[in-house]
Amino acid sequence: MKWHELTEQEVIQSLNVDIKKGLSEKEAENRRKKLGYNELAEGKRQSNLLLFFGQFKDFMVLVLIAATVISGLLGEYIDAVAIIAIVILNGVLGFIQEKKAEKSLAALKELSSPQTTVLRSGKWVKIPSREIVVGDCIKFKSGDRIGADVRLIQVSSLEVEESALTGESVPVGKHTRPLKGNQGSVGDMQNMAFMGTLVTRGSGVGVVVATGMKTAMGQIADLLQTQEQQLTPMQRKLEELGKVLIVVALLLTVLVAGIGVMQGHAVYEMFLAGVSLAVAAIPEGLPAIVTVALALGVQRMIKKNSIVRKLPAVETLGCATVICSDKTGTMTQNQMTVTDIWISNKSWKVTGAGYQPAGEFFENGKKIDPAAHKPLKQMLMFGMLASTSDIIETNGEYSLDGDPTEGALIVAGMKAGLAKSKLLKQFHIMREFPFDSDRKMMSVIVQDKDGKCFAVAKGAPDVILERSTHVLWHDRKERLTEQRKNDIQKAIFHQANEALRTIAVAYKPLHTGSLPQAEAESSLIFIGIQGMIDPPRPEVKQAVKECGEAGIKTVMITGDHVITAQAIAKELEILPPNGKVMDGSSLSKLTIEELEEVVDDIYVFARVSPEHKLKIVKALQNKGHIVAMTGDGVNDAPAIKAADIGISMGMSGTDVAKEASSLILVDDNFATIKAAIQEGRNIYDNIRKFIRYLLASNVGEILVMLFAMILALPLPLVPIQILWVNLVTDGLPAMALGLDPAEEDVLKRKPRDPKEGIFSRGLGWKILSRGFLIGLSTLLVFYFIYERNTEQLAYAQTAAFATLVLSQLILVFDSRTEKTIFDRNPFSNIYLLLAVFSSIILMLVVIYYEPLQPIFHTTPIMARDWLFIFVMSALPTFLLAGSILTRKKR
Repeated sequence: MKWHELTEQEVIQSLNVDIKKGLSEKEAENRRKKLGYNELAEGKRQSNLLLFFGQFKDFMVLVLIAATVISGLLGEYIDAVAIIAIVILNGVLGFIQEKKAEKSLAALKELSSPQTTVLRSGKWVKIPSREIVVGDCIKFKSGDRIGADVRLIQVSSLEVEESALTGESVPVGKHTRPLKGNQGSVGDMQNMAFMGTLVTRGSGVGVVVATGMKTAMGQIADLLQTQEQQLTPMQRKLEELGKVLIVVALLLTVLVAGIGVMQGHAVYEMFLAGVSLAVAAIPEGLPAIVTVALALGVQRMIKKNSIVRKLPAVETLGCATVICSDKTGTMTQNQMTVTDIWISNKSWKVTGAGYQPAGEFFENGKKIDPAAHKPLKQMLMFGMLASTSDIIETNGEYSLDGDPTEGALIVAGMKAGLAKSKLLKQFHIMREFPFDSDRKMMSVIVQDKDGKCFAVAKGAPDVILERSTHVLWHDRKERLTEQRKNDIQKAIFHQANEALRTIAVAYKPLHTGSLPQAEAESSLIFIGIQGMIDPPRPEVKQAVKECGEAGIKTVMITGDHVITAQAIAKELEILPPNGKVMDGSSLSKLTIEELEEVVDDIYVFARVSPEHKLKIVKALQNKGHIVAMTGDGVNDAPAIKAADIGISMGMSGTDVAKEASSLILVDDNFATIKAAIQEGRNIYDNIRKFIRYLLASNVGEILVMLFAMILALPLPLVPIQILWVNLVTDGLPAMALGLDPAEEDVLKRKPRDPKEGIFSRGLGWKILSRGFLIGLSTLLVFYFIYERNTEQLAYAQTAAFATLVLSQLILVFDSRTEKTIFDRNPFSNIYLLLAVFSSIILMLVVIYYEPLQPIFHTTPIMARDWLFIFVMSALPTFLLAGSILTRKKR
């Protein structure tokens, strides 16, 4: 249907919807069953079968399979079947890891998907956008992404940016009038709003006329399926490292095999040993394990109320040196409550807290009836009329739908016996000029029952004062003299000094309701100021302290008065004795270069606009800082995007801010940023842990074979033992390292340099030294037991096999810390204990279970040799730990 050509009433009738009540849940469910979910068709996913077979496409695995087939043809059936079984088992583990990562990332996508406000059974509720159905009434405001194609039925200064569909970046003004004629293109349909487009100004209500693939966005859906998964910097580095390690491992295995052949070993035997060693030594699973570790870390972050939208942010979190945070809602509770009211040098105190409309008014300690004070009642009434939010009661519980500042104004009016629903019957709101962060105010044009029109404005007191020419003084309109300005400014200063957020209310009689915004908001009559408090979150002070210990500076950014911001910053211990505060006017006068010179000394930016945030980010980055920046509005998006870690608010944040961010705070809480940084550091630590563990283990495996060949000894391990060691030690223990809890000092270290290499801070030395000692100790066990009885080669090989497994399982505990094995409680990671225990059981099974002994070429080890094996297995780790402790004492 050509919805843009129909009147609002025709649209409503066609879709069989009541715009005052919306659809019922039952009706919405019926329509969803008929038309499907409101989502774009995704590109074809790889089937589980293809994903499984993809585990065997690695070149070296294919060579190994070919070699085992040849060994089967030569009559070595047991070896061939056993090796194929291990390869399949390895493939199953790889498949499970990939599926787990895929599910984690899918869950992450689901969590960060947009929501839409929908009218259901007479109540406005937020639902995931995919649950919208045709006929739903939805509302949206500045900063929202529209969830479906809608025919507009109500707009207020609505402008929508439709570049995703039209390529035109200039926002389009919207209206509700039907469009006749040939308006076939999306860009010309000014009474329609389309899925995926962004509201840049104003607000609106529309009826959904198309969902999913039936929308205009659905027509170009295929373009959205081509986006590739974003790799983190570490994943890219590991891909490059993997290629280098493959070449090194192949050269070493060719060297081992070549020396073995030269010393008289059978070509076939050394070929199979070399290939097995290459398969075990090449860390082809490393990128997959890193992906799983990132996914598991992201899942833990979700439990701590932070949703990662872009994986690279996980690594960057550990490098953050500055957090620039909003005050309201992030550092404070975002439950504004009016406590002080000032009108013409008179002050009233208001009791009660939160959104419960229970409280009383006091003047000089005496309880008063606000209805008996005309200016006070008028101010409370105007505050309610100029608020687009609402207080909703559900079973005696009161909650806010909208902006907390407006919620406080509405509750203050309710405490005086006013009801917004009754006011809206007495006064018709003709036009609304929405809040704008540049103007720092908003206004409405209303008409009373007598047909008289007037403008009501509310906003920052200094802004309202600047636009006022008169003042309501003792219930009389007076010219705004310098004396009266001084009186008002003293009141603003007094309330701000008590850490109150101040909102001024003004009005202006009008001859007509069709005045432009600039005229309606000029020559106002100033009424008074409402002071409200938003108490700090109790957990923020400790979080700020811990960030300081982690080498991270906290900077408060707020639109509040300088005095208010300073008072809160001191209470939260953000502002040190020598710390400076800068206001928006001073900031505007500085160039980025000038700001760079002083930015390190500034801890609070007050009275700033969102545009200032970008300037602050640039100045800090130019000084070499890694910046985390929070924001929630449309205008915050450039700063959020420019920051190294853009953080948006999950509760109060607009869709635009969320899409620009790499991290979403579900609870809008500053303490969650601290928890996310801690988790980010831990994820990076865990990745380093299993890089260290896997590579040191692989070095040990290669060196024990290389040393044996150089010394003209028999093979210390047969191919199937090499593969079994790889399966037993590289799989579960390495994965369990990815679940390691954070070390106690993780937030007491300085931020990591983002330019540091993977092998920085001595990691390369630890890998080589541990690998060398593991190889040497395994060879010594093999040599001494073999020399004792050269007739029992299988026994010596079994002892070497046990030594290699145990030394790697002891190494896994040493890999948990950058210090020594003694610095961490081994019982703090139960998953690692279970992984190590299961690996030991698997080792003992192939040694002592008779049916498996001929397959793995093992024989039972005598009790007297176990002590020797265990001591030699522990020697590499404890020898190096002892040397570190000795150096520390010196």
